[in-house]
Amino acid sequence: MSHVLVVGRQGQVARALSQAPWPSGIRLSCRGREAIDLADPPAASAAVRGLRPDLVINAAAFTAVDLAESESEAAFAINRDGAGALARACAEIGIPLVHLSTDYVFDGCKSGPYVEQDPVNPLSVYGASKEAGEQAVRAALPAHLILRTSWVYAPQGKNFVLSMLARATQDSELRIVDDQQGCPTAAAEIARAIVAASGRLLAGTGVFGTFHFCGAGSTSWHGFARAIFDLAGGPQPRLKAIPSSEYPTPARRPANSGLDAGKFHRLYGIVARPWRESLADCLAEIAAQRARAMRETGV
Repeated sequence: MSHVLVVGRQGQVARALSQAPWPSGIRLSCRGREAIDLADPPAASAAVRGLRPDLVINAAAFTAVDLAESESEAAFAINRDGAGALARACAEIGIPLVHLSTDYVFDGCKSGPYVEQDPVNPLSVYGASKEAGEQAVRAALPAHLILRTSWVYAPQGKNFVLSMLARATQDSELRIVDDQQGCPTAAAEIARAIVAASGRLLAGTGVFGTFHFCGAGSTSWHGFARAIFDLAGGPQPRLKAIPSSEYPTPARRPANSGLDAGKFHRLYGIVARPWRESLADCLAEIAAQRARAMRETGV
């Protein structure tokens, strides 16, 4: 029986991993911050060494992109130092690490989707801290799989899909940025990719390195919002497309953060689903959850 340890428990991908179908012969455990705190790298490393798993998946991170601008020390402590501590612990035990990263390591100046070999140039503290985490993992542990992904959403947590649905109940018109392109990616799809890769790594047939995985196709935030309301059905707010300059944020976002997932497909055989298909599944699950809640409360 192989033990796969997920660092993270409440995040979107960590939850999706806990709900994913894992092959027989794999025992999954998810540990939250109370057990493995990446903000305390020595303690996090000691915790992993004590558990002695066969593979670690790092699904924990400081992901508040705008907050990171004012809390850079915390972002780097978790995303760089914490990631490095996990990698060093895995090196000591002699096991592989799957580490999640982000499209925000790129500056968005490329006209097409980014491949793994493209130079990184993060625009934000969050992106810089995640890129530094990648470097820390590579330096400490050759047996790593870094998986960059993009615009993650799920039926729970804090994400663009749930934000749009909530805002639509309050406002008749929503102003949505239309000059940033990316690849919406369901947490369940990321979990599917990680499950497949983990099985290969545990069997000794996996390939180490840096990979991209995201929903197939790309869109803007405005296009993403339009798809959410089209697929969700019901009353729709008016959507006004605006440039980024009309929606200033503390952190700069790349104008294009599309990712090319071809390398992961070639080496692991996992094909990314079209992002609209995964979005439809997520919205159906959100609707089902809300229906169950209404039945339970008698509303």
